[in-house]
Amino acid sequence: MVEVEINDDTVTVNVLGGHRLLALRQQVVIDRAAITEIVSAEVDLRPPWVRAPGTFIPGVIAAGVYRGKGRKEFWDTTFGGSAVRIDLDGPDFTRLVVDVDDLDAVLNALATETAGV
Repeated sequence: MVEVEINDDTVTVNVLGGHRLLALRQQVVIDRAAITEIVSAEVDLRPPWVRAPGTFIPGVIAAGVYRGKGRKEFWDTTFGGSAVRIDLDGPDFTRLVVDVDDLDAVLNALATETAGV
């Protein structure tokens, strides 16, 4: 699970608890201007093939950085239906898929804040 902080120009995703160890990362900072889409993540969505570095147990958890052809994604989800998918057009990541405590609140906050950019 993560905590999402929205600032003037950036969105900071802080990885919480033991997921820091599984994802091998404490936080991800993205530029708000790079956000192209914000939606609830599909439950059957899976990360790209190459995990580097991170943890993947099929159907249980995906945590860390995943790479595919032309893609670099950060995942921290247990596939329970509480994940947000943030598609990006930026230099660092092309997508984030992360579990959040209150999915609707995060979707509304990101959509509102991003629309104001």
